[in-house]
Amino acid sequence: MSSVKLGLAVAWPAFWSGVPIKIVFFLLLLAAGLHPWEMPGLGLFLLLSIPVDIWAVGVSARTVFLDRLRLQPPDLLGLTLWWQTTLLNVLYLPLAYFIESWTITGAKALAAAIMDTELLKPVPVAERITLELNLWGVPATLVLLLLVLGWLWVFGWIIRRQAATARPAEAPYPALVRQWDLSRVPTDQPLLLTAVAVSGVLLVLLFWSFMPVTTPHPHEDFKKPPAKVEAHLSPAEQLQKTEKMIAQAEAAVQELEKTKGKGKGKEPAKKVKP
Repeated sequence: MSSVKLGLAVAWPAFWSGVPIKIVFFLLLLAAGLHPWEMPGLGLFLLLSIPVDIWAVGVSARTVFLDRLRLQPPDLLGLTLWWQTTLLNVLYLPLAYFIESWTITGAKALAAAIMDTELLKPVPVAERITLELNLWGVPATLVLLLLVLGWLWVFGWIIRRQAATARPAEAPYPALVRQWDLSRVPTDQPLLLTAVAVSGVLLVLLFWSFMPVTTPHPHEDFKKPPAKVEAHLSPAEQLQKTEKMIAQAEAAVQELEKTKGKGKGKEPAKKVKP
């Protein structure tokens, strides 16, 4: 097995084994108001992820040693691979970030120069965007893939060094399967179930204790206007007011009828002819 395949066989299962637990830590930090993508939340997230990474890498590496390589895993394999991989990440990832950033910048500048040529100026806007994206996106993607392959090769080389010191596994294949199954799940399963249940309850309690209050409250500096006290509604008073208004309306109607009657009794004045 090549170093790249060996590194991928350990890194990929280890990554997906630790992701669910890291998501729990991620949500707890968000509930506590600490952003995991910036300090100090990032530092706390990486610190909490250390035991998860050691466990995930150890389980994945022991499975590969027994299943693929037919070797007995050395003692403290997960811890050994973890600190060596951490050293690799400290040295390799900043270099890879610099190379990828320089590649993207150079590819974008080259793509802009190509698009400014007289031959490509008549191209419509939509086609220009697609063409320019492909001109700098394809080289950046290829360089990123090469950097990932380089990391997997070095990681596989680290695993191969540990495999060189391991002794062959002479047990039959069913016994090896049982061995790596027991490396995932302890023999005392009721104790494991109890530990998982208690951990889940504690994590839920921590999540709801960290969760900020979502009910909106006015700010302390906001002054509320004084509440207006509405007058007490008395049915008897309202009835008297209504009767008074009706009487005034009847009097106004009667006065209007009298005025119209006087107007009708008067004869119109005769016009005097000149």
